[in-house]
Amino acid sequence: MIQRALSIVRVDFKPQHGQPSWLRVLLATIASIAGSLAADALLVVIGQDVFPSTRGYAHFQFGDYGKLTVIGVIIACIGWPIVTRISSQPRWLFLRLAVLVTLVLWLPDLYILHGGAPGKAVAVLMVMHLAIAVVTYNCLVRIAPIKETGATPAHERGRHAAERV
Repeated sequence: MIQRALSIVRVDFKPQHGQPSWLRVLLATIASIAGSLAADALLVVIGQDVFPSTRGYAHFQFGDYGKLTVIGVIIACIGWPIVTRISSQPRWLFLRLAVLVTLVLWLPDLYILHGGAPGKAVAVLMVMHLAIAVVTYNCLVRIAPIKETGATPAHERGRHAAERV
């Protein structure tokens, strides 16, 4: 039963690809942090412009969202090399994990909404979480991709080639 569950989520511990280099993972981490912080800052500016009532909202302060963004991105960037080691289809698995983690990270947003936080401000926070996931996923899989080997199955080689286009 455990083997079947692992198979469904494509955890097979038999990757037939090379691991991303640590240098590329480091570069992807730096790009993910910078891109995510820039996306957050832009979304705060847009959110406050579109919803003037959110100006001055505590969670829109750089010190508040910045440290949490950096921590979350670093955790995701540690996760990418792990996923590439346990799955022969790491992009497939990592995308689904990114979606799952984003949904989980929306729970505190919903909690503060339930506690009386302004709905428009919480909506901006939720979009910020989504933007961080999109930026981080793309930086990792594009800057620190798996290394193709001759042992990669034909259907995977074709899929990866199509993704690079």
